[in-house]
Amino acid sequence: MFVMFLAEGSMLDWSAVFLTTLRGMAPSQAGMGYAVFAIAMTLGRLNGDRIVNGLGRYKVLLGGSLCAAVGIIIAISIDSPIAALIGFMLVGLGASNVVPILFTAAGNQTVMPANLAVASITTIGYAGILAGPAAIGFVAQLSNLSVAFGCVAVLLLTVTASAKAVTR
Repeated sequence: MFVMFLAEGSMLDWSAVFLTTLRGMAPSQAGMGYAVFAIAMTLGRLNGDRIVNGLGRYKVLLGGSLCAAVGIIIAISIDSPIAALIGFMLVGLGASNVVPILFTAAGNQTVMPANLAVASITTIGYAGILAGPAAIGFVAQLSNLSVAFGCVAVLLLTVTASAKAVTR
């Protein structure tokens, strides 16, 4: 949950900075980065039940986290504002149903009461959305924003790697 909220926070707080400083987009247009991400995430979530029912939680978690990581990789690897926007769209589409699947998994586990599990992962998630963008800024200050976003992509791949365990 921490990683997914961190990825969302990185789009919210850093996509416009990325577009202006590294992709040469005009500041007046750079808000499109977050807008594309948010619209894609909204469309994914609105269709989430249909997608999860059709493909299953494992495939959606695996594919979604991988799609989000690939989106970031596209944004940082191709020196084009259009490519970055496409990458941010893929992050939104990919991430859109991962968090709901994680909430479902927390509610279905039997180690602790469901209400405590959901509250715990929500707290962890919000820690990601609060601390994550600051950590990205720190890494970007030490290197650059592409490297910082690359770290987010690597973290998203850890979600991909854990998909089987999460959806048992």
